[in-house]
Amino acid sequence: MTRSCGKRFALRWRRGLRAASDGVTAVEFSLVAPIFLMMMLGLYDLGQMVFGKIQLQGVVQDAARSSSLETANTSEADAKVLEGVRKILPGATIESKRQSYYDFTDIARPEKWDDTNKNGTCDNGETFVDENRTGDWEADVGRDNNGGAGDVVLYTVTVTYKRAFPVPFWGSDAERTMVATAVKKNQPFAAQQALGSSVGKCT
Repeated sequence: MTRSCGKRFALRWRRGLRAASDGVTAVEFSLVAPIFLMMMLGLYDLGQMVFGKIQLQGVVQDAARSSSLETANTSEADAKVLEGVRKILPGATIESKRQSYYDFTDIARPEKWDDTNKNGTCDNGETFVDENRTGDWEADVGRDNNGGAGDVVLYTVTVTYKRAFPVPFWGSDAERTMVATAVKKNQPFAAQQALGSSVGKCT
């Protein structure tokens, strides 16, 4: 009799255990919540990056346009870029570079030289035209400045910022870097300086 009662109790207990749902919600939430939170933080991180990139490109275009005027103040233009970027990316830092060219076709072009050995580099006494007036042959004819009247300027800004939520699996680096460029032609407020024509030799 006692054994039979014990079996019936065990059977009822197992049936009750299978039917019980107390605490299921808490367990499911503990499993889903970390994944959901990670997705939300990752989406915020991605959104900040995309919005920051759009903002950066806009302020760089504005700064390049203002720098093409006769009254250009490049330091002030860079400061406005930083101010605009920090609205989306707090604490961001920037590095700016301006390279000036005589014409659009000169961008990233090497100075002219007699490549007698056909190795793509001016060396071994080969003669070159010092178009940017630095005294040396350059693989990029551009000059590191904002140029003069009528010159074409390639303006490049590199932004580095700390991610608000560096989520694992979305990239482990706490810092992120993005780059924006703009090309503008300075206003013809004076006669444009022609390219140099003196000849030099590469060592």
